Amino acid sequence: MRVEFLLASAAEATLLCDNATNMKVAVTLARRQLAPHQLVPLRRRLLAWYRANRRDLPWRRSHDPYRIWLAEIMLQQTRIAAVLPYYERFLARFPSVTDLARAREPEVLKYWAGLGYYSRARNLHRAAKQIVTEHNARFPSKIDTALALPGIGNYTAAAILSIAYDVPLAALDGNVARVLARLFAIRGDLRAPKTWKRLATNAQELLSSKFAGDWNQALMELGEIICTPRSPQCGHCPLAQYCKAHALGIAHKLPAPRRKRATASVRIGAAIFVDARGQTLLTKTCGEHDLAIFSGLWQFPAVALKSTNGSARTEISAYLRDNFNSFIFAPHSLVPLPAASHTVTYRRLALLPFLARVDKLPNLPACRAVPLANLSSLPVSSATQKIARVALAGVSKGPG
Repeated sequence: MRVEFLLASAAEATLLCDNATNMKVAVTLARRQLAPHQLVPLRRRLLAWYRANRRDLPWRRSHDPYRIWLAEIMLQQTRIAAVLPYYERFLARFPSVTDLARAREPEVLKYWAGLGYYSRARNLHRAAKQIVTEHNARFPSKIDTALALPGIGNYTAAAILSIAYDVPLAALDGNVARVLARLFAIRGDLRAPKTWKRLATNAQELLSSKFAGDWNQALMELGEIICTPRSPQCGHCPLAQYCKAHALGIAHKLPAPRRKRATASVRIGAAIFVDARGQTLLTKTCGEHDLAIFSGLWQFPAVALKSTNGSARTEISAYLRDNFNSFIFAPHSLVPLPAASHTVTYRRLALLPFLARVDKLPNLPACRAVPLANLSSLPVSSATQKIARVALAGVSKGPG
């Protein structure tokens, strides 16, 4: 077996060079192959580096597939530093897959609240039920069976099975793809289907099958702390001597930046009704914005404002009249509060809260009354928590 550097030709390599000297280097590298005798020392170097430098993360202290699975789901599109407190708190409440399967979805979402991307929590809960009923409460060790679980894709399955069971499957995520792109000097969009497929093939060929879990984590760790998106630390990289991009002096240029989706600005008007006891009204009434912005969780009555310069109070009043028509209130009682900003994926939100003091909150379908000062009894999104903080400040100032 041999692992080839993925440059289509010497001509393609030449495009990466800045001068004639580099051109000669590029032509030589384009013809090089990573021979079998090089694979063994490459693997040894990376594994030795990882075992000496790996960070002490809670999911690395155990081979319990439940803990590894939970970490992999939480780490999807979320940084490690943000995940850590949620991981510990979630495990304290649901220490086993059986505990998670027995829980009600609202409670699962409450312990996930603030982490975002709530479909992950819903799929985690559904998968837990399936694991308990179909797999004797143990995460399956076969790839096809793992992929049949809700929320489990190729990367997640390979990561869990390799780390928990040392199944020889290469886990290809963004960090690993970046390491391979530099190692083999791959140009273009890494997420292009053909390129991603080639990366997956190379990842599997490079895999240290005897230590699959450590190997996958080593590549991820290398991408996290050494082979970073910007300013890769090639001088500290255990694979520098094998890296084509480093040899060509182009590690900082690879991989090619992905085209980002254009940012969309959205204005959300929200009504915060507060009674004499400090209770407020939350709803599950779904609008077009609810799943994207409030994740389908409990929220204040809110609407995406259509006008960029019209009256937000007029639009929120019309929304309340159409959706809460059994609740009588005077639109002029909606007092504007300071705006808050929030970002959800490509959306930049302006949250425009309005405070309305009422004698009594209505008893309406799909609504709940909870203390404004403590929304933690229900699962709510980060956007709702921001609105609540602004509202609390407004309430503390008193009427007027």
